Amino acid sequence: MRLNKNATVLLIAVLGALLFIPFLGKVHLFDWDEINFAECAREMIKMHDYTRVYVNFHPFWEKPPMFFWMQTVGMRLFGITEFAARFPNAVCGIATLVVLFLCGSKIYDRKFGILWALAYGGSLFPNLYFKSGIIDPWFNLFIFISLYCFILYHWQRNGFDKPGLKKKPVTYVLWSGVFMGLAILTKGQVALLVFLLALGVYLIYNRFRIFFGWGHALLFLVVAALVTATWYGYETAKNGPWFITQFLKYQYRLLTTHDADQKGFFGYHYVVILIGCFPASLLAIPSFFRSRYANRFDKDFKMWMLILFWVVTVLFTIVQSRIIHYSSLAWFPVTFLAANTLYKWERNEMGYKKYAGVLIGILGGIVALLLVAAPFVAMNIKKLIPYVQDKFAQANMEAQVNWTGWESVIGILLIVTIVIGIRRLRAGDYNLAAWSLFSGTALVIFLASAVIVPKVERYSQGAAVDFFTQRQGEDCYSVALGYGSYAQLFYTQKERPTNPNADNLDWLLAGNIDKPVYFVSKVDRIDKYKQYTELKELYRKNGFVFLKREVPVK
Repeated sequence: MRLNKNATVLLIAVLGALLFIPFLGKVHLFDWDEINFAECAREMIKMHDYTRVYVNFHPFWEKPPMFFWMQTVGMRLFGITEFAARFPNAVCGIATLVVLFLCGSKIYDRKFGILWALAYGGSLFPNLYFKSGIIDPWFNLFIFISLYCFILYHWQRNGFDKPGLKKKPVTYVLWSGVFMGLAILTKGQVALLVFLLALGVYLIYNRFRIFFGWGHALLFLVVAALVTATWYGYETAKNGPWFITQFLKYQYRLLTTHDADQKGFFGYHYVVILIGCFPASLLAIPSFFRSRYANRFDKDFKMWMLILFWVVTVLFTIVQSRIIHYSSLAWFPVTFLAANTLYKWERNEMGYKKYAGVLIGILGGIVALLLVAAPFVAMNIKKLIPYVQDKFAQANMEAQVNWTGWESVIGILLIVTIVIGIRRLRAGDYNLAAWSLFSGTALVIFLASAVIVPKVERYSQGAAVDFFTQRQGEDCYSVALGYGSYAQLFYTQKERPTNPNADNLDWLLAGNIDKPVYFVSKVDRIDKYKQYTELKELYRKNGFVFLKREVPVK
């Protein structure tokens, strides 16, 4: 029995909920972005101020507030928890799969819509990011919808005669502007930069024939500006331009400089996409080349997706900082191209490329073998300590984590998934191959998130987070000493300090403190603080050093 459109949407939403919602709170938030953003939302609630972003109870101008508003809703519903901080992205995952199904169905047909949603939900990083507490999933979705609406506007305005385009061009422009405004409210003006670059490249492809009306372009900008003015304008009117000015300066610095740990190598984002979007990234390769097109819309939309891919990857290759999620918007065109390959193979509009199956076998096999080997390596990890040079990493490896070996079943499941998928590809059953590869990969990610990720987290930060959590309700100061962290804020549930010296490190280390101070440092950094004799070491665990300074006796 074939489901109707509404029933299919409901089924996709239910499956998305089953994929993304369970186990959201099973592992602590990761330093630094996840805890940073959750702390911003927590302080909004604590300060009863939803118009300005704070962290450590000081103005935080690096991000607009849209995502933090979402997180505050989650925290109002579920408490100040990891689950609440990640819940907005689980909702985004459901929304993204539904949007891709609807977009694919509108441009092609229902089968393509299902393939596109399946490719996105069944690839490594796209799936995993919906279980996180970072900003990018919503940011990317808003940009994509904005661009999609503008493409529909272009088709309707320029007489593409696409069936199903019943609205006037101005309606598509309005919606495009609304979603662009939401994108800017989520992470900043880089959304508009990507959008305009994509339009500029398409203009070149279109031989500089103007494909939009200048009045409509102005309307788009006005609508986007009005949406963003709900916060940018209000903040400026209420508190003056300082906060917005600092935010804009930060955005410029982000595009032109990099932090020491964010440099990366030149082809960084292409490697990230190749591995992180497995298996969609490999299935997308044939669609990067010329193929037969069923109609004008087929060719034009594919061109838009290719342009979006290259704009995102080239832009963030030029940008100095190299961070995984910077190129995550490219996952939309990559998964589209993967669906396009399978769709055209099924319809005999493109010849099957054997190399796709070979590459899936090679890369997928490497990932699967790593998953199979990881538990056994972890069970014997202390034997590797002499071969590791980093002192902190050596101590991390001392963590007591219970591995049974059964975790390797997850890797075996991926091997089975790959074998079945490749066999179906070779047999020409491309629809079943898609279901095998993508649903199997989604199940692997689901199980790995529930079983493997919590154990890995115990090595990297578990001891420190446990210590900060134990400080909840205690009248004290808690400080991360010698390294950057937000865990001391979120996991102590820090109250707004009343002493103006509360954030003065020199005062906390040697001044006339008014309550005990707990310090958490790392084994490779603690020597810098030996001169502070009032610091008493409590214990060391998994690379972290825990210290306390009592109130001096007068």
